Amino acid sequence: MTARDKIKILYIDDEANNLISFKAAFRFDYNVLVANNTDEALKHLHNNPDICVILSDQKMPDKTGVEFFEEIRPSYPNPVRILLTGYADIESVINAINKGHVFRYIKKPWDEQDIRSAIDEGYKFYITSSMLAIKNEELQKAYNELDKFAYSATHDMRGPILSVLGVIDLAKNSDNIQDIQDMLGMMENAMLKLDNYIQNIHDYYNIRRGEVKITDIHFEDIVKDMQDIYEVTSKLSRTAFTTGTSQPEAFRSDEISLKIILNNLLSNAFKYQQKSKQDKFVDLNIEVAKGIATITVKDNGIGIPESSISHIFNMFYRATNEELGSGFGLYNVKDALGKLGGEIAVESKEGEGTVFRITIPSK
Repeated sequence: MTARDKIKILYIDDEANNLISFKAAFRFDYNVLVANNTDEALKHLHNNPDICVILSDQKMPDKTGVEFFEEIRPSYPNPVRILLTGYADIESVINAINKGHVFRYIKKPWDEQDIRSAIDEGYKFYITSSMLAIKNEELQKAYNELDKFAYSATHDMRGPILSVLGVIDLAKNSDNIQDIQDMLGMMENAMLKLDNYIQNIHDYYNIRRGEVKITDIHFEDIVKDMQDIYEVTSKLSRTAFTTGTSQPEAFRSDEISLKIILNNLLSNAFKYQQKSKQDKFVDLNIEVAKGIATITVKDNGIGIPESSISHIFNMFYRATNEELGSGFGLYNVKDALGKLGGEIAVESKEGEGTVFRITIPSK
């Protein structure tokens, strides 16, 4: 086992002979750092964030081991603390457990087997605590996301429903055909918004809960599917839809995730066009080379404000209110790319359009 692989421990003692003896006894078992005062110990902690176990003598001239452990707890909470003390210091040991969160104490003169046992048990506790801290952080993040999701979901789903109920109430008292047609258009827009939101939630759970299924990918077939999906949208919005593929080699990935990515990017590209513009276009291009698929979606729509670009992949974030949207689409894109090991870059200027460039490695 190399020094890099060994458990890194720090031993603090004001007696030089004890430091020498300790390092000589344990240098082959552990990566041992020593300090003859607490200032030197702090330097070691600052320069070595991977220290797992700290052993300190209780009686030192500048401060006691208990005081040192209590001092470092806020800044260095993770290393496991072991106190070396004489039997006469038993009251200090009890104090240490209360103040310094000492994992174990060892009576002096210490025995090598006791030290090894304490370090090994301390390391197990260190690993368990570290994993628990990571899980707690992940759980808190998930809880915050769920809380935000619940609030936004109820708000965004209730909005279209209330709009439809309001229009229905107006329609009951109207005999004008044109007014009723206009109201039907309002109801249609509200239902389209609700349908879009539900579809994005469906995509979200497909990505989060679904297992990645790796198969051979034929991008010409996927692009053909996208052409079929957006043919009517392209004609109705008078937006030219051009595509291109180049796949001279095999490529393997998850087809569902790829389609979710493309569908969300293309949906936004068509949705956020400039209505009055005559030469509107959306371009999809896919190239595979050296095991990497590069997907480019380009449009000349309304663009994204520079101040919003760093936020567009956040859940529920919307850079504009010009069109119906859930703020879910680009979040789903980023999430799907995470499963595929891909990356995404965006270039955009307000009033000129947007380019999304994605790279995904073959599996």
